[in-house]
Amino acid sequence: MMSVMNDAGPYDTSAPDLLLTQHLKFVQGLDKKTNKLEYWLTEHLRVDGVNWSLNTLHLLGHPDAMDKEKIVEYIAQCQHHNGGFGGHIDHDPHLVSTLSAIQVLITYDCLDVINVDKVVDYIVSLQTQDGSFSGDSSGQTDTRFIFCAVNCLSLLKRLDDTRLNLEKTIEYIVRCRNFDGGFGSWPGGESHAAQAYVCVGTLTILGEVQHINTDQLGWWLSERQQPSGGLNERPEKLGDVCYSWWVLSTLSMLKRTHWIDTAKLTTFILEAQDKAGGIADQAGNEPDVYHTHFGVAGLSLLGYPGLVAVDPVYCMPRHVIQRIGLTDKH
Repeated sequence: MMSVMNDAGPYDTSAPDLLLTQHLKFVQGLDKKTNKLEYWLTEHLRVDGVNWSLNTLHLLGHPDAMDKEKIVEYIAQCQHHNGGFGGHIDHDPHLVSTLSAIQVLITYDCLDVINVDKVVDYIVSLQTQDGSFSGDSSGQTDTRFIFCAVNCLSLLKRLDDTRLNLEKTIEYIVRCRNFDGGFGSWPGGESHAAQAYVCVGTLTILGEVQHINTDQLGWWLSERQQPSGGLNERPEKLGDVCYSWWVLSTLSMLKRTHWIDTAKLTTFILEAQDKAGGIADQAGNEPDVYHTHFGVAGLSLLGYPGLVAVDPVYCMPRHVIQRIGLTDKH
């Protein structure tokens, strides 16, 4: 068991218990479902899936529940000659899968198996003239890709690369801020909770949080809580377990988690558990690794007893972030 656990604290004792053993089995069995159509339809997300699975197991306090050597070898095989990582072996490189790959290798402390300089070259090559970043060679830009780039370079301690224009990046993020305090995917884009996370996360990593209207954004985020206790991504949508992370982590960076009912949110997540393991987007639906990961991460951030503490900016175990010398940024 990991030593950096959440302390036992107040939470709704009438809520279901966390099905830790079942979740372990669920995650460990994901790569054995090769007879399922979904397994092959999600091949492009395999590296992301490995990251979600690994992080879930670390937060549950079972870091050795997966084959480290096999995973590290697989991740290394996904790196392309230009430094980027594909979502699977022989898949085109992308910033999202590159960040996932780096997170896995840093969690395992195995960066030495890849060419880090090439990774930095790849990320830098994707910055555009307006300061944003393309996700890949197609040229599509999105604030998610900015966060992936800045997050990855921060983890690699390479934000000081002189080829970067981070002032332009900050200006671009500020232009994505809306009248309601939220952030969109691009300037003028609709406010969305996931975009709030990536924009606030980027500004937090870069030490530029003065550009955020904390109370206004905190209000908008707290309005995402539904009567069910769950959080949604934008108005008129249902609560979804994954937004237990995107909204809550942003509120954590803003120091406004007390603006929502955390006990009701904890219950919402726990009620979305499948008895056989895994967590769905909401109670009664089919579980998957994506919602299992962000559900467990949300519970950790809520201080659920027995879970390993998670860092709200990087969505990695806090002790890993501390191990590599990054200080708390929230």
